[in-house]
Amino acid sequence: MDKKFNPILRFMVVSDVHYKDEHTEVRDRFEKAIKCAYKYAESCEYKNLDALYVVGDFATSGSEIQMKAFKDSIDKNIKEGTDVTLTLASHEFSQANGGEEAALERFDRIFNMAPDTHKVINGFHFIGVTTTNGCRFNDQKIEFASKSLREAANDDPKKPIFFFQHPHITDTVYGSINWGEDELIPTLVNYPQVIDFSGHSHAPINDPRSIHQKHFTSVGTGTLYYFELDEFDKVYGTIPPDKNEAAQMLIVEADKDNRVRIYTYDVLTENFFAPPWEIDEPSNPESFKYTDKRYVTAKAPYFPAQSKLDVTEITDNSCSVTFTQAEDEPFVNGYDIYVYRKSDNVLRRKVCVWSSYYLYNMPETVTQLIDDLDSNTEYIVKVYANSFWKTVSADCLSAVFKTK
Repeated sequence: MDKKFNPILRFMVVSDVHYKDEHTEVRDRFEKAIKCAYKYAESCEYKNLDALYVVGDFATSGSEIQMKAFKDSIDKNIKEGTDVTLTLASHEFSQANGGEEAALERFDRIFNMAPDTHKVINGFHFIGVTTTNGCRFNDQKIEFASKSLREAANDDPKKPIFFFQHPHITDTVYGSINWGEDELIPTLVNYPQVIDFSGHSHAPINDPRSIHQKHFTSVGTGTLYYFELDEFDKVYGTIPPDKNEAAQMLIVEADKDNRVRIYTYDVLTENFFAPPWEIDEPSNPESFKYTDKRYVTAKAPYFPAQSKLDVTEITDNSCSVTFTQAEDEPFVNGYDIYVYRKSDNVLRRKVCVWSSYYLYNMPETVTQLIDDLDSNTEYIVKVYANSFWKTVSADCLSAVFKTK
């Protein structure tokens, strides 16, 4: 942690918790997340946890049981002095429980909270907007956002404005192409001091693309339920095999000079991920660090000299390949595995996999089944590493094997 950074504000953000009617592990994860935030706060010189923001899909279908259970978790774990704000979205509006109108009635009765909010906490403006018609923003929602942003900017144009809604803003953070909405863009681009928090995609927050800066700052809020990623070339689709090892949250701090630090935290292991994202001048786009320039300046990953590739469990039509993880900053995104027929160098299989970077305890090796091969045939397997910024390792790991 930066010892020269002395916060006067601290809050936590989660999304996509997905309470169900029955008690599942997500309830324990959410309650643990709150406890972890307090534990961290109490270890610091500034000991307050000033707010909790839950950015939609806190319930799987918005039923009475789910909303009451979520409220119970808050009541049991939130301490005096922590302001709590929730927004709703498509899952709370499930037609199985009466749709949007019924969900808003339950929300008002159970939480005694407005779906759209504008608050000032420790001198900083917080704006939360609930979607309508699933995950959309109609004219009324856009006008609420516009009015609130004008008021916040007029109060102090250099202060960060913390803005919350469930779906990502399209073409910002990782996951925002498939899980984004664009109706708020013409409003938000007028306020570079906005730091926007969104979920919906279940994309991991320790992905470096989960912060994005252009016209304003956008931050993904992850999930406490299961991971889904936004690349469609992987052999198992967009949901990885270790999807359920997902419990991530953000802890956000601001100081008297309007500087902001955003910490990514793994609830399962009770550890912070990489160093915090730093926003020193929220109102000055020229100071932004997390822009698309990262695609230009990124170096390619590489395999250390001691790296190995082993081919095992060979059958007449398949094998398993296990290889050492490549190195990159902060870590490797994934791998392309090529299998060539040795006799004529024809590509027989290409398999793309992730590195499991979204786990705090990222494995040291990757193992992947390769199938649909011909019997009694020699093959060459080659593995290349990919970064988050579309760079590919110049070197590869390779091995020769023969099916039975």
